[in-house]
Amino acid sequence: MEADRLRRIERDRLTWLVDRRVAEAAAVHADDFVIVTPSGLSWTKAEYLGGIESGEIDYRRFEPITEIDVMLDGDVAVLRYRSAIEISVGGREPGDLEAWHLDCYRRTPDGWQLRWSQATAIT
Repeated sequence: MEADRLRRIERDRLTWLVDRRVAEAAAVHADDFVIVTPSGLSWTKAEYLGGIESGEIDYRRFEPITEIDVMLDGDVAVLRYRSAIEISVGGREPGDLEAWHLDCYRRTPDGWQLRWSQATAIT
């Protein structure tokens, strides 16, 4: 089932971000990928994955804590879930965060790629 495949891709992506496996993560992030972070910053693929590679963005934990809901329509899929994150940015002390995520994937000849990601902090 395609929805299960997308859930697996998303879980793998989060694992790769924590493990700094940037080459694997890069394959599922579209070249025009943009993330809007819980603090409202907008980062391109190069900024986001470059920050992870350099350690500027250091995920200690990033995992779904709810089921990943998938809305699939042709070559576009939207994933929605809640996550638990432990992260350090810019050398700051690591902090815990819970967030809701909306991730928009599109199907390409090479497979599913993440185009947009939006995270909203739960306070």
